[in-house]
Amino acid sequence: MVQKYQSPVRVYKYTFEMVMAAYEKRFPTCPLIPVFLGSEKVSEYKSEDESLHIVERNCKLNVDAPRLLKKIAGVEYVSFIQKNTVNWKERTLLIEAHNETFSNRVFVNEICNYSVHPDNEEWTCFEQSASLDIKSFFGFENTVEKIAMRQYTANIKKGKEVIEHYLNELTAQGIRHIPRWTPRVTVATTEVVPESSRPALASVLDLGVEPSEDLPHSSTKEPLTNLCGQETLPTTPDADKLDADYIERYLGQLTPMQESYLIQLRQWLQETHKGKIPKDEHILRFLRARDFNIDKAREILCLSLTWRKQYQVDYILEMWRPPQVLVNYYTGGWHYHDRDGRPLYILRLGQMDTKGLLKAVGEEAILRHVLSINEDGQKRCGENTKIFGRPITSWTCLVDLEGLNMRHLWRPGVKALLRIIEVVEANYPETLGRLLILRAPRVFPVLWTLVNPFINENTRQKFLIYSGNNYQGMGGLIDYIDKEIVPDFLGGDCLCNIPEGGMVPKSLYQTEEMLENADQIKLWTEAIYQSATMFKGAPHEKAIEILEASSVITWDFDILKGDVVFNIFHSKQAPQISRKDSNSPLVPLPTGNNVQLIDKSWVLGVDYSPMETPLICREGESVQGSHVTRWPGFYILQWKMHSPWSCSSNLPRVDDVLASLQVSSHKCKIMFYTEALASEDFRGSMTSLESCQSGFSQLSAGTTSSSQSQGSSHISR
Repeated sequence: MVQKYQSPVRVYKYTFEMVMAAYEKRFPTCPLIPVFLGSEKVSEYKSEDESLHIVERNCKLNVDAPRLLKKIAGVEYVSFIQKNTVNWKERTLLIEAHNETFSNRVFVNEICNYSVHPDNEEWTCFEQSASLDIKSFFGFENTVEKIAMRQYTANIKKGKEVIEHYLNELTAQGIRHIPRWTPRVTVATTEVVPESSRPALASVLDLGVEPSEDLPHSSTKEPLTNLCGQETLPTTPDADKLDADYIERYLGQLTPMQESYLIQLRQWLQETHKGKIPKDEHILRFLRARDFNIDKAREILCLSLTWRKQYQVDYILEMWRPPQVLVNYYTGGWHYHDRDGRPLYILRLGQMDTKGLLKAVGEEAILRHVLSINEDGQKRCGENTKIFGRPITSWTCLVDLEGLNMRHLWRPGVKALLRIIEVVEANYPETLGRLLILRAPRVFPVLWTLVNPFINENTRQKFLIYSGNNYQGMGGLIDYIDKEIVPDFLGGDCLCNIPEGGMVPKSLYQTEEMLENADQIKLWTEAIYQSATMFKGAPHEKAIEILEASSVITWDFDILKGDVVFNIFHSKQAPQISRKDSNSPLVPLPTGNNVQLIDKSWVLGVDYSPMETPLICREGESVQGSHVTRWPGFYILQWKMHSPWSCSSNLPRVDDVLASLQVSSHKCKIMFYTEALASEDFRGSMTSLESCQSGFSQLSAGTTSSSQSQGSSHISR
């Protein structure tokens, strides 16, 4: 098993020479780092002009491990070899360290780098990477890994504190500036020098000489007590690297390992991703969504980046202009911010005509509108981060459910909602900081049962649900948003510029063809609602194969033009799409979406049988219904233009075609949704007629049924 660590760029606001002087104070031992027991020089090299100084040391580290493990291993401390290369001319220090103890079983490799800040030569940058490779360790591999990871991460930030401690100590001694290296000629030496024979740092500084002695590393961002990271580091930081202060300011408090995973994933994207690199906060959201498992986070992030590129989501705020129907009837909008500085989005779901919106603009437009809201939310988080001076990476959503009833649970609407949730969860993880659900009615548990399985566990933990007026008073809404911005419809004094919703006029409903936009890449290849056109003699038919008896066929359709007769038939043989003879002058070719399945050679009562009494549906009506099947086979839903003979089974079908020649310009249009469910799924799916009948307008027709099976339809105008 191999663990890696990569630090962000940490900045000391001191010159490189001052930082080196502070670093020098850590040797041969450092009381501020308890795990660092001491060190001995093994070798030392200086170039002729003393611009290059290389020191190699043997360092002893105490390991905070169980006594039993130490006894089995037969060691009380771990020995590391550390090589420090300081280049005074380039003003860099490279620290390379690896373990000597148990190197055939466990290998730790660490690389650290000090260099001048690229934008300010009076500052010094520090970077650190490490890797831990555990091959075998007496069966205690997992234990050793956990101990090493715990000790390494615990010591990482301690290293910076130690350097800053010695910098303050130098300042207290009156040392605020150390001259830079200047060329001089000396004889190159290679020798082993006892640590005790080295002149004291104070005397070196008093002489105005750069501290060109060794530059070990056994605790500067913590030494060898560490693991996890990358094995090569550039000698100087660049604009593509993350600064530790930047992370704290704009991304929030992260553990050393969380910082490392963010940097590793970011570097991987820079090396492999050909498109636009997402912002750091966006990458961090995917890591948080997978509990900082870098492999899982990388997988879902790559899928999301591909999705964004394919559907041009990066440009949605610039290109998307919601239809006027959404502007008028979509009951949601931004409203100031909560007490934590998160942007606040309010959605009055109970006042929204979800069915009307779905049929007026289609689920594609609703999804794009929801995506634009998420994109806008991320933008607002960035703005609030600057305003409040602290990281704001998520927003709060307040959902008012007053008015929610069974009509909102009609299956096509719930299906569209689940598809939207699936897209948002996959591409905008960890963007929701808190969800406040107010005035939840008694029907809410049904909706929650349907939606809950599609919501990530981390997201579910952010839900706060209030029924009735429980949101008022202490422990309620004002704990999360200021009293001054509580909307008027929730009992506050603040006017909220959010549409009040209401019923979408049926005159605004559009067919599938009307919703097509050739200039826009469709996010969904398959629409929930389909449209069809019927002519006289050319009905539209849809076949549903049923494998088990007692399954339930459900439907929901609107008559957009003309009067229609609705039938449902059963056949044991598979229907085939009829092919009209284009050479026959008597048969008009249907246009638009029109499918005919019942062959004209079929005999009613022999090849296929009616399951329901024909239902006459008038223009402007909405019909919802279900049919409980009695036998397996093929069930054919048929919509045909209504005429005085439509319900008569004695009139040959060819006569309908001939009669259509007299009024060939007449046609009917519908929008429909169908689904087949197993009976046990149907009972809990809210697809039943009771879930569809309440709400949109008064019930104007009754239920019909046949003696062969159970079925019913509701009509509303």
